Amino acid sequence: MTAVDLRPTVALDAYSQVVTAVARRLLGSVASLRVTAPVPGGRRTAGTGSAFVVSGDGLLATSAHVVAAGDGGVATFSDGRAVDFEVIGTDRLSDLAVVRARASDLDAAELGDADDLVVGQLVVAIGSPLGYAGSVSAGVVSALGRSFASRDGANARLVENVIQTDAALHPGNSGGALADGDGRVVGVNTAVVGPGIGQGLGLAVPINATTRAIVAALIGDGRVRRAYLGIAGGTRPLPPRAAAATGRTEGVEVTTVVAGSPADVGGLRPEDVILDLDGEPVHAVGDLQRLMDARRIDRDVRDRVLRAAARRR
Repeated sequence: MTAVDLRPTVALDAYSQVVTAVARRLLGSVASLRVTAPVPGGRRTAGTGSAFVVSGDGLLATSAHVVAAGDGGVATFSDGRAVDFEVIGTDRLSDLAVVRARASDLDAAELGDADDLVVGQLVVAIGSPLGYAGSVSAGVVSALGRSFASRDGANARLVENVIQTDAALHPGNSGGALADGDGRVVGVNTAVVGPGIGQGLGLAVPINATTRAIVAALIGDGRVRRAYLGIAGGTRPLPPRAAAATGRTEGVEVTTVVAGSPADVGGLRPEDVILDLDGEPVHAVGDLQRLMDARRIDRDVRDRVLRAAARRR
């Protein structure tokens, strides 16, 4: 059995070594953004925030709300470089965006997988809170599986599996990196919860297979195309008898069906519980959103639904 030294000075030194190592690794990959928009006779400042490099040839990821009011601006890096950037794609429904900086020798951050995070794990936030570029704060993963609503015009969507952290986040951190102890970016800082500043509760959009696909679509097409089902709902555990009959413990219960939508035409109705879509299990709203991607646009889909304790195929 290996003895562990629990003296406070030793523990704090180990904590500091992790945070400083992450800072050394990532500070050069995180930029401060000054977003601008065209006006008669020039340009005006339309917002500020942060971003991190995903490709050395100039591609940076950020939050969609950071760049929503402009089409470009200036990205400033920790080495003092200030380069122009243009917005190449935004997806307000996931609060993600990609910009292209006029630089070809940037230090790309390594992306991790937020699906591997556990509550209590150390995380480090890097960004430009309140305009202070290159700021580092540290904390833990306070909770996982949070969600927040996002909207783009008449369309609304829940951003699922959001990371909650107590690493200090302030206005300006949005779009910056949330990294694990190995310096891999696992989240895009997006929101500070609570009135005022410094509530000790921040949220980050996770970096995982779903958001990687969104970023790839923004880079390739400048937008994200999604199939439309036309329901609102939430996760519901199945009663024991229904669980035994279906081999499932939960699904997505339909609470609202939009009139004239594909769900309405297909016969879905409130209180139905969606179990599968095209043979893929649906445990939560995030599964449904992930499956309703561009591949299913203008295509018939097959669902498996529990209705009044009986399956409907």
